[in-house]
Amino acid sequence: MTEKLAAHITLTRNLAAPAANTAAAAGLLKILIAAQATGTAVQWAESDAAAPKSKQAYWATLSDTQTRLYDANAVVRYLYRVGSLPLSDRLAVELALEWEEKTLSALPAEDLGATLAAAESQAEVLSAHAPATAVATVLFGALYYALSNAKESLVSKHPTVQQWYAQQLSNASVSAALPAYSANVVRVLVREEPSLDNRRVSADIAFEFDPSKTVLPEAGAKNVLITSALPYVNNVPHLGNIVGSTLSGDAFARYSRVRGYNTLYICGTDEYGTATETKALEDGVTCQELCDKYHQVHKEVYEWFGLSFNYFGRTSTPKHTEITQKIFKQCLDNGYTLEMEVPQPFCEKCSRFLADRYVEGTCPKCAYDDARGDQCDKCGTLLNAVDLIDPRCKLDGNRPVIRSSTQQYIDLAKLQLQCKEFARKSSEDGNWSANSLAITNKWFDEGLKARCITRDLKWGVPVPLEGYEKKVFYVWFEACIGYPSITANYTDAWELWWKNPDNVSLYQFMGKDNVPFHTVVFPSTQIATGDSWTQLHHMAACEYLQYESGKFSKSRGVGVFGNNARDTGVPSDVWRYFLLANRPESADAVFAWSDFVARNNGELLANVGNFCNRVVKFVDANTKYAGVLPAADAARIAAGADTSDRRLIDDVNALLARYIERMDAVKIKAGLRTAMEISARGNLYLQESKLDNALFSENRAQCDTVAAVAINLIYLLSALFHPFMPAT
Repeated sequence: MTEKLAAHITLTRNLAAPAANTAAAAGLLKILIAAQATGTAVQWAESDAAAPKSKQAYWATLSDTQTRLYDANAVVRYLYRVGSLPLSDRLAVELALEWEEKTLSALPAEDLGATLAAAESQAEVLSAHAPATAVATVLFGALYYALSNAKESLVSKHPTVQQWYAQQLSNASVSAALPAYSANVVRVLVREEPSLDNRRVSADIAFEFDPSKTVLPEAGAKNVLITSALPYVNNVPHLGNIVGSTLSGDAFARYSRVRGYNTLYICGTDEYGTATETKALEDGVTCQELCDKYHQVHKEVYEWFGLSFNYFGRTSTPKHTEITQKIFKQCLDNGYTLEMEVPQPFCEKCSRFLADRYVEGTCPKCAYDDARGDQCDKCGTLLNAVDLIDPRCKLDGNRPVIRSSTQQYIDLAKLQLQCKEFARKSSEDGNWSANSLAITNKWFDEGLKARCITRDLKWGVPVPLEGYEKKVFYVWFEACIGYPSITANYTDAWELWWKNPDNVSLYQFMGKDNVPFHTVVFPSTQIATGDSWTQLHHMAACEYLQYESGKFSKSRGVGVFGNNARDTGVPSDVWRYFLLANRPESADAVFAWSDFVARNNGELLANVGNFCNRVVKFVDANTKYAGVLPAADAARIAAGADTSDRRLIDDVNALLARYIERMDAVKIKAGLRTAMEISARGNLYLQESKLDNALFSENRAQCDTVAAVAINLIYLLSALFHPFMPAT
């Protein structure tokens, strides 16, 4: 006697639509195909409060007996009247179900390759069963997610499975069932490891930084040349050094690139001078060995901090010597140098003239008892070694005597009017930081004086003059020439950057103690050559970052140094955030460990972390959107709409304009603060919208809009935070 089928079955939706990569979705597809194959109508219903509690996504009710079947395979057995099939066919069905349960179910849903390989192992079974039979339906439902999402290159490795799949798709029952299936499951994107090959970014907004590509100025483009003060090579950089120059320069370089500006970011180690000689003597190595060691130390620290130099070079190169000597000869030939007899400390015990940093003593301005012969670290006054009170030789502590030594000077007094006019125009056009302008004007107000540019040293750029064979250029004459010379080691076309004032804007980053050498001494030197140099456009000078209750000190080992930060195990982006959020732009700032921890937890995690994590987890959940971005309701986000969604968009657009204005003006700390304000506005939006399970189940259209808008805001935040936290 033939078993009579119900006229129809009713599928009752009990939970949210299942994700396409789940067993529930596979079961639904089996039922729909079996119903089409057997001519059984399918009706849909929603679960109500009176229905029995079940953890299944749906159940089937038979119209004739009102019997409920909760297992998809039980429904398939019923529809195909498996009980009336020959024993061999029944056995084939059970074997297919057993294989699905024991083999396929054990494989990760996202591992499509493993699923297809397992299917290929069942080649004989696949070939033996035509479409829309019970066995074929069971196998097709189990394999459809993998087969429909795998790339062609992967499927083609399994020819039997590929051929069988094509046969199934051509069957009328399968093709009729797929639309209803698609409408009642949540599509799941196949998770791929992100790479440049599989990213999906519109070509007109895609951003890629490739440091291996040589960047040259482009006609009609905004060409931005960025330098950070060359870090001295005799020690590990501390956090104050890093935030004051290199990290600040990197944040602006990353912003500039993202904005589409043609950007070159140059830096390198400053390797010549007294400090190198004294440190090499202390360590018992040659100057070159010391420079090689610390150049690598600096390079590794900056790489860990994620600094995106186009080129990180050094000054102890033939190119640097060549360019420095040429610039000096131009200054000499143009009448801007002087030769003078200079009273200079001479250590009778060492039998040598003592260059500035070989002499220590008491500052005549502030009475600090550990001032150097060139500058007082406490009050910042630039000094001559002979001005120190109670001077002592750094090498042996002996009190030096004063003897005369012949040196070369650059005649800054002769260049004052031209340099002052340069500074006036540049500071107005480039909107210099207030402290750099004040420091520079102080030099002009006091009157520029001839400044010594040679020293009685061995380690440095030789002076190309007869009688100066045992002298080298003073580090603060040749160090700034390191910017063009390092660029010359980057590209032979370096003059396209450095002698192109009409098409290149130069931005320089440093601590305030370095300002006059970049706003007075180096520009004066450029003017003295008579060449048309690219000169400073914007000067970004930081105040000092203090450590706890005192000063960072490389010589005394006080503070947190770059290698210390790395060794904490705290990600570099967390350090970057804290330092840039506390960037001492207009006043000294303080690094305190307690503040470092509090701001990470109270700002980064509580604001940005909370917003991104909440939204991404919600959209990524298999019980929600399974990682597929829903479409927003166009009416809710349209201009002028009186909705929380549109208000968010308008508020964010206003904040975005403020962010761009601040970053264009190199207000890096304020730019980061604005990015945090945008993230905070996103958190407020989530609170107003009440993004939760109830919104998803009760008002899906509004939930879709909130999810879509919030994900797009995260995408915006990723761009806004890129200059500050590029690895996040």
